[in-house]
Amino acid sequence: MPRFLRFAAFMGGLVLSASALAVDVDPATYGYPLTNPFEATIASTPLALQPKVPADADISQADYTLNLRPERQFTLPDNFWAVKKLRYRLAKQDHPAPLIFLIAGTGAPYNSTINEFLKRLYYGAGYNVVQLSSPTSFDFMSAASRFATPGVTKEDAEDLYRVMQAVRAQQSDLQITDYYLSGYSLGALDAAFVSQLDETRKSFNFKRVLLLNPPVNLYTSISNLDKLVQTEVKGINNSTTFYELVLAKLTRYFKQKGYIDLNDALLFDFQQSKEHLTNEQMAMLIGTSFRFSAADIAFTSDLINRRGLITPPKYPITEGTSLTPFLKRALQCDFDCYLTNQVIPMWRARTDGGSLLQLVDQVSLYALKDYLHNSPKISVMHNADDVILGAGDLGFLRKTFGDRLTVYPYGGHCGNLNYRVNSDAMLEFFRG
Repeated sequence: MPRFLRFAAFMGGLVLSASALAVDVDPATYGYPLTNPFEATIASTPLALQPKVPADADISQADYTLNLRPERQFTLPDNFWAVKKLRYRLAKQDHPAPLIFLIAGTGAPYNSTINEFLKRLYYGAGYNVVQLSSPTSFDFMSAASRFATPGVTKEDAEDLYRVMQAVRAQQSDLQITDYYLSGYSLGALDAAFVSQLDETRKSFNFKRVLLLNPPVNLYTSISNLDKLVQTEVKGINNSTTFYELVLAKLTRYFKQKGYIDLNDALLFDFQQSKEHLTNEQMAMLIGTSFRFSAADIAFTSDLINRRGLITPPKYPITEGTSLTPFLKRALQCDFDCYLTNQVIPMWRARTDGGSLLQLVDQVSLYALKDYLHNSPKISVMHNADDVILGAGDLGFLRKTFGDRLTVYPYGGHCGNLNYRVNSDAMLEFFRG
């Protein structure tokens, strides 16, 4: 058994599944307090159970910009002036050290909450850390994507790879001993494709690659999240919106506490109060957040490519143009709508591609099954109750990764990444 798994077994009470070689964490000894997947996804880990990590003031870090100028068939609208260059964040050691690239999840920028936590965790352990935006974020689409139509994972990975090479060239004075790679959620799927690409390009020769809560079947994951928006919530009618209902609960909660304390423990504490959200309300909150990400992607891709699906192609858009009418239209387009109307037509035009099912296979972990099965440097950490998983997804991961898969019983979608047991296992994995 690899050393990091022995360590995790000691920390989390791990047991090997008899039917598969994956490492399954024993629920009785795991210790993560949130057994509700919706609650874990939203509230994350209580502060008392998080690892000690450096404060930002103690990290040598800065934001940098890349002027990538990717080859394109389009020019950016005038109101995209602020994102014509790609930003990333680098936390660097003052001595030779390994470097970890972190790829953010769906629609998230380089400085997303999870990327920031992972940066502090790995920097505190002695690594250089580069934080990258998701290819689905508007800044990456604007500054680094060749087609500004994310969703074809192989092409997204090629865009990411060029960004990584540009980062290394810009930071040529950095003393790097080895390269590592990780991503969470959609960023984990991207990381798998980047790793495979590097096997032939060999610019980095990643020593270890860690996938955190990746979608297995991308279409299944986005369908699961899209369906959450359709959840029926008691108390919502023609006169009371979902947001008004949640705001009323928060207002009563803060009134009872007597003060407003906006910190990492807010949602956990809120969920322990009598004003806590129901499962249906939490499901809709998660789904609504995802729908806004989908709308942002659909709107940005449509506008940059002048497709006319959301914004009329010749409509004059400047810095002062109100985008509210277009946002409302974009919110009516879920991820299935985006795939059908933007991704698939582009994919077919470029590759003579076929059906939606064929695309789904190409953009999911299925496409890398043999590579992932035979590559000992790649491991996965996932949660059995993750809302993005579908029937058969964990079975695929077990067969593909064997004992390089760790399955935690609770945590929802990425809710337990900052739980100290998980964090210790991540560090031990990279230490090898």
